[in-house]
Amino acid sequence: MRQTPKDIAIIGSGLIGSLLAIYLRRLGHKVTVFDRRPDIRTIEFSGRSINLAMSDRGWKTLREVGIEMEIKKIAIPLYKRAMHVDNKPIYFQNYGKEKEAIWSISRGLLNRKMIDLAEKEGVSFRFNEKVWDIDLPDARLYTGANEKSEWKTYDYDMVFGCDGAFSRIRHKMQRRSRFDYSQDFIDVGYKELTIPSNEDGTHRLDKNSFHIWPRGNFMFIAMPNMDGSFTCTLFLPFEGEISFESIKTKAQAQEFFKTYFPDVIKEMDNLTEDFFKNPTSAMVTMKCYPWTYWDKVALVGDSAHAIVPFYGQGMNAGFEDIFILNKLMSKYGDDWEHIFQEYQKSRKPDADAIAELSYRNFIEMSSKTADPRFLLQKKIEKHFAIKYPDKWIPAYSRVTFSDQPYSEALAIGDEQERIMQQIMQIPDIEEKWDSMEVEDKMLELLNEN
Repeated sequence: MRQTPKDIAIIGSGLIGSLLAIYLRRLGHKVTVFDRRPDIRTIEFSGRSINLAMSDRGWKTLREVGIEMEIKKIAIPLYKRAMHVDNKPIYFQNYGKEKEAIWSISRGLLNRKMIDLAEKEGVSFRFNEKVWDIDLPDARLYTGANEKSEWKTYDYDMVFGCDGAFSRIRHKMQRRSRFDYSQDFIDVGYKELTIPSNEDGTHRLDKNSFHIWPRGNFMFIAMPNMDGSFTCTLFLPFEGEISFESIKTKAQAQEFFKTYFPDVIKEMDNLTEDFFKNPTSAMVTMKCYPWTYWDKVALVGDSAHAIVPFYGQGMNAGFEDIFILNKLMSKYGDDWEHIFQEYQKSRKPDADAIAELSYRNFIEMSSKTADPRFLLQKKIEKHFAIKYPDKWIPAYSRVTFSDQPYSEALAIGDEQERIMQQIMQIPDIEEKWDSMEVEDKMLELLNEN
């Protein structure tokens, strides 16, 4: 169903705002994107980004507007995890079946590319222009240099808030009656560091792996870049015995890395400099409802559902919002109130599910991946899944390598965990993990459902 062209504003020129702008332009709408920040194409990156992991949901959304192959040129496929566990050789865990991969991509590079592509479509960008207020019923925006300066007024047919976890548009919606809102910070922060390339531009670690150093309460990860470097992220408690607070000098930073990541220190020429130069950032889960106001305003991506980054699904979930919106626009045409209502009702349970899955994966990645019992459980699951691929798809594969709703992935994952808890109680499970006895028991428990 075709839509009557509208004059639409998008707040936020990040990944979600830029991609939504491309979709709306393709449907014939006039689109203006506002951002309080300067054009990312003109500035140095700030050292505040965790490299992105593009998975099937993200690629599907890019494919729909024909830009998937363009983006793949700036991405590196990661087929496996490389686990750097204390005093053990590196071991690898394949992500999925043969050829299944997540793709490492620099947030800055991708954002620059998306803005370029949006401009080619005819999207207008207004950088360094901060939206201070919105009149929700009239989709009227007020922008200015600061809160006390004279404001400019802009009238639109509708406004999309793609302005992140601390969205100005959502802030205005929160003041309305019966608007639910919660935010929950975890007590772990993150800091970006870099492993430079070898002198010849090659990668110092395996370039098709997602590298993880699990250390209980904290961990370190590394994802490859096109130029041979790795973007690394240190996740560490803000306070406590081993924490960002406890590392105050370059000597302490070096000692920390020498103690806990001895195989990394030799790869990081500029480690301590990065440690003190780059900011320590917080991570938040943010939930709210409703996501829309009449047929005038809608929240998309982090402004509606910010999550912690431990499933690599923040961007993918935001892109999927756009995919769903697009389907509803083609179904309902000009009935924007219906489009918005169905969008928020269908997406809210899935947004809550991926928030829960992401938090659980934080616990799993940092502490359980070094636990022999946990690794045995995963080995049993994988063995069974290979033999019975129609009966057992791991939760990670459902989230990462399918477009099954997140809420279904969570529910089925919970059921699988209940079964595995019973399997792990079998006497001498370490010896008989790949036996017919274990296999038959899993089939029996599956058939009970």
